[in-house]
Parts: sequence; C-alpha cells; structure tokens
Amino acid sequence: MDLEQHLYWHSHKITKQDRQYVHGHKSYVLWFTGLSGSGKSTLANALECELYQLGLSTYILDGDNVRHGLNSDLSFSEHDRKENIRRIGEVCKLFVDAGCIVLTAFISPYREERKKVRKLLREGEFIEIYVNCPLETCEKRDPKGLYALAREGKIKNFTGISSEYEPPINPEIIVDTDEKSIQENVDDIIQYLLDKRLL
Repeated sequence: MDLEQHLYWHSHKITKQDRQYVHGHKSYVLWFTGLSGSGKSTLANALECELYQLGLSTYILDGDNVRHGLNSDLSFSEHDRKENIRRIGEVCKLFVDAGCIVLTAFISPYREERKKVRKLLREGEFIEIYVNCPLETCEKRDPKGLYALAREGKIKNFTGISSEYEPPINPEIIVDTDEKSIQENVDDIIQYLLDKRLL
C-alpha cells in the first residue's frame, strides 16, 4: 500500500482572509514574464520598493535566486523549465495564502505553464505582466553576457535564440521597457493596482 493514499488535507482555523486582514491588504501574484534582459528583475525590485514604502507585505521570487536553492536540481531542458514554473506556482500559492503580495521575475517561456499557475489561484490573484522588449534590445543590454554565449553555441536551450518564448496573449498588464523608463512602468502598474482596488 502506498503512503500517498493516506495523505489528507488539514484545514486550519486561521484563513487567508484573516491573514489579509492582519496585513491590511489583499494578497496576489504579480507575475513578470519576458525575455532575458527585458528588465523583469529590475522592474520587480523597483515596484517592490514602492509597495514597501506604502507599508505592504511583499516578497520577490527571482529566477536566478530560486535556482540557487529550491530549484538547484533543475536544468534548462523543456521538462525542467516546466517543473521550475510548477514549483514556483506552488510557492506563490503559499505566499498568497499567507496574505502577502508576491512578485515573480521568471522568463517563464511557455503559455501553458503560466496558465497552470493562474489556475492554482482564485480569480484576480494572478496578475500577468508582460515585460515587452525587442530581442535586439535585450541582446544589446545582455547584462549577464548570456546572449553572446548563446550565439556562440556555448549555451543550449536559450530562450529567444535556440528556445522559443511564447508571449502572453491577454496579460493583465503590458509594460514597454524599450520605450519607457522603469519609473514610468512602475507608475503604470501602481495605477492598475489602484484601479483594481488592490492597493
């Protein structure tokens, strides 16, 4: 007999709504997706600073940081990329249940995987932010030197070069980091959150 057959969900007296009440705000995921070098981490950091100044409880899950710990056992194969996002989705669900606003900065190249994360949460708790930036601009920035290595064939399965990126079809927010400044994009996101009464 498998132990998995004897796993049961335990309900707790303190609910997500109770935790939101303590924090003084709703909890949700701000999911930044886009090519490497598009500005996801920079934008998420700038936005978190503003939310922090407003007294909100936040946490950033950054692609590179998470791969140093929780997902250090995963490669960049298609299978492992999907598992990477699956795990992050489950962590996001826990943060939202804890009453926090979680900001994620992951390339998350596949629409289906992002859709699966959305389904883990209630309506309105997953806010997909497409960090739209032309590949040419991302390559010019190349902050980590990865595009150059990918072009030389030294990095395999690199999104935008040897691996596909599927842009969101109907994201809640689109930001343009090629034409607009980080502050302008932060202001646009803040305005969206205000309009949706999430702040």
